Amino acid sequence: MTAPIETTGAAAEAQPEAVLAGVGKGQIEGRSLGQIAWTRFKKDKVAVAGGVIVVLLILLAILSRPLQAVFGLDPNAFHQDLITPDTSLPKGSWGGMSLDHPLGVDPKFGRDIATRVLEGSWVSLVVAFGATILSNVIGAVLGVVAGYYGGRVDSIISRLMDTFLAFPLLLFAIAISATLQGGAFGLNGLPLHLSVLIFVIGFFNWPYLGRIVRGQTLALREREFVDASRGMGAKAPYILFRELMPNLVGPIIVYSTLLIPTNILFEASLSYLGVGIQPPQASWGGMLREAVTYYQVDPEYMIVPGLAIFVTVLAFNLLGDGLRDALDPRSR
Repeated sequence: MTAPIETTGAAAEAQPEAVLAGVGKGQIEGRSLGQIAWTRFKKDKVAVAGGVIVVLLILLAILSRPLQAVFGLDPNAFHQDLITPDTSLPKGSWGGMSLDHPLGVDPKFGRDIATRVLEGSWVSLVVAFGATILSNVIGAVLGVVAGYYGGRVDSIISRLMDTFLAFPLLLFAIAISATLQGGAFGLNGLPLHLSVLIFVIGFFNWPYLGRIVRGQTLALREREFVDASRGMGAKAPYILFRELMPNLVGPIIVYSTLLIPTNILFEASLSYLGVGIQPPQASWGGMLREAVTYYQVDPEYMIVPGLAIFVTVLAFNLLGDGLRDALDPRSR
């Protein structure tokens, strides 16, 4: 007979994390994939900091209009008494910074820059989130369909992706946005501009997510749980949206957090070129366009909206990197 093996102190210390978690508690509790990912994410302090900034930015965007109403702020209010008549520049140093206008006022009109940055925050986030949702819906559906069915269906959708990726997106967006500025589909003004930007940015960016989802689906469709569903008589739509799609949530979330800052930059670029959000509505890209004329004599007017874009994009990128490492530790 073989003698029983005694467990030494060193061996006990080398036990797996799941075993040690139940020592002295009477039972061992398992952890879901979400709990494991959250534990990994919390250890990444940089990603947590990015997530906190993202939450604060979203709250500021949501509360932008209520804050303006409570404090009596108006992003389009002129303060000509704060402008030097002969130069059209703000009175005082650093762009007219004061207690009433902590980030200064803009040249020529004297509008409060802090209020306009706050007003522009919800515009940028609405466009970025709306375009990302549109891209995700189209890309996820077509990607999972292409990956699951394969064959001719996969070939058609893949060629469609290649066609969209071949479009000169910036030039196409400029052409569409400029054409629809006057009014279309019963919309005009700010609702039209927001709708056009969301459609243009979202509709032509879906192939990137589509390729990711297609590649993941090609691997998942050969797994045992998919074979078991087929064996039990499950139809293709059930397998696609009840079996495969839940397993693709991780990559979709990670890609979304990395796509949102790209869309923010795209919206700012279109507004900077004059085919995005139109004045007097405040937007970060529009503020940069106006600041080009004065950046040599009033650099503060360009620095503030530029920093707003920089901090927002950086925060989303840090959050996206942290989520990618938490959901897929092999990516480290």
